[in-house]
Amino acid sequence: MTVDKLRPDHLSQFGDLIARTMGLNFPQEHCDELRRGLAGAAREFGFSDLGACLDRLLSGPLTQAQIQVLAAHLTIGETYFFREPQTLRALATDVLPELIRVRRGKRRLRIWSAACCSGEEPYSLAILLHEALPDLDDWDVTIVATDINAQALRKAAAGSYGEWSFRDAPAGLKERYFTRAADGRYVIAPRIRKLVSFGYLNLVDEAYPSLVPDAAAMDLIFCRNVLMYFTPSQISKVIAKLRHTLVEGGWLVVSPSEASHSLFAGFSTENFPGAILYRKDTALPIARRPSAVAPDHQRIEPIARHGEAPARDEPSATAAALAVSPEPGPVAMAELLFRQRRYAETAETLLGSLGRHGPGPRVCSLLARALANLGELSNALTWCERWIAADKLDADGHYLCAVILLELGEPARARSSLLRAIYLEPDFALAHFALGNLARNCGNSAAADKHFANALDLLRARPADEIVRESDGLSARRLTETITSMLSAPTPS
Repeated sequence: MTVDKLRPDHLSQFGDLIARTMGLNFPQEHCDELRRGLAGAAREFGFSDLGACLDRLLSGPLTQAQIQVLAAHLTIGETYFFREPQTLRALATDVLPELIRVRRGKRRLRIWSAACCSGEEPYSLAILLHEALPDLDDWDVTIVATDINAQALRKAAAGSYGEWSFRDAPAGLKERYFTRAADGRYVIAPRIRKLVSFGYLNLVDEAYPSLVPDAAAMDLIFCRNVLMYFTPSQISKVIAKLRHTLVEGGWLVVSPSEASHSLFAGFSTENFPGAILYRKDTALPIARRPSAVAPDHQRIEPIARHGEAPARDEPSATAAALAVSPEPGPVAMAELLFRQRRYAETAETLLGSLGRHGPGPRVCSLLARALANLGELSNALTWCERWIAADKLDADGHYLCAVILLELGEPARARSSLLRAIYLEPDFALAHFALGNLARNCGNSAAADKHFANALDLLRARPADEIVRESDGLSARRLTETITSMLSAPTPS
């Protein structure tokens, strides 16, 4: 794709347009991400020149179709089942039982997953509700799931997931609520799928459409890991609209990294072990179970399914698994900061905790990644080597070491690290791709073609929208397109 017609102010104007219409904030330091997303969208729009594509987009208000295409390229849909288990534990042991008690007269519940991505969050909520309501069939239950990314919504509606979506899921979840398909993926059970309806929604729209009858009567809204990407003005507007959508006494759940007394001043704050939730009404204090203040002794009443006698001596399997989830410490906080790309604070948090926590593989990995993103390559390499020393069989450590070595101008050592990564995990597509690039840059076209072919074989065996491991949000489709275009280009001399 040519970019010779891209004016210096083009990307700045485009960033302003994206902020106004989608709420997404791309500051100057993230200019390259904005350009990459635009390049992918331009190809989908049929433009070969970024400048021409931008002229079209800037010529008038964005249509919903254009916003959906841009969202697919500018947002990273990365989530998994039962993410942030402390929050879901509070939901399972306190919030849902209280809502069920209050709503039992009308037998109606309204739940909204306001940025559902590929569906793991609303299906997790549906599973919890399925376990909490023994007479679920007698209730009028609505779980609405919306997102701005139409591609992610299609995946969510299909309800088919790979192993990566279950990386922190409670034990036995796949066996109880999924069936294994012929392609090895896991398909959500029909009894859970029918509880959730999916639809497109841009959270920064002036007015939310009628999601369901009595749309301004939501009992519970989940809006996690999305506000952090919005501009400050859009954050305030979205929070105000979410509050309006809740019933009195309704609950708003955001990510722990988004919790703020100033932002949510219109709510009462409810503290749970490892989680902060917000409530619209202060007049209805929640009837807490002892678990809310004694995390080491958490327990909920077991739920019997339809037609079964309640078993009084065991909690539900999912709630029991959530009950033993550890509370977040400095490492968990550092991971939250890293996901927000606050790399300096990530490093400070970890380095400040080393006196209390030994530098195991998890800490070394985070420090290496944070320091590399800060450009402190020598320090990053030191922590990467400590990571490898702590866990020699982790292929990701060898791969990151190779990336840093390439930046430091040491291709021979980088190649050795990449070969070790592939030896440990032969299906490491990005390591094959990196070896191909390295061979290509050295003028060895035969070796480059071999490595690229290996990478393509691995990528084509994966779903097109699956995020490639260690790629910072690159999908299998996009990396396949990149490699294909490189194979058709002449090898540099």
